[in-house]
Amino acid sequence: MKRLVQGNEAVFLGALKAGANFFAGYPISPSSEILVLAAEHAVRDPGFKFIQSEDELAAANAIIG
Repeated sequence: MKRLVQGNEAVFLGALKAGANFFAGYPISPSSEILVLAAEHAVRDPGFKFIQSEDELAAANAIIG
């Protein structure tokens, strides 16, 4: 079934379809909606890990490991 989604939701859904199971981000416009979608998904899927970082650099470091 097809559905119409906005850009940020399309980015997040595409990442999930590609196998993403981790998201680290910082709430800054225009990508704040992706952070909210990731947080909501983490509640529903215990295998999905989510980190809200204190700034963009911390998010990048979390992704790198």
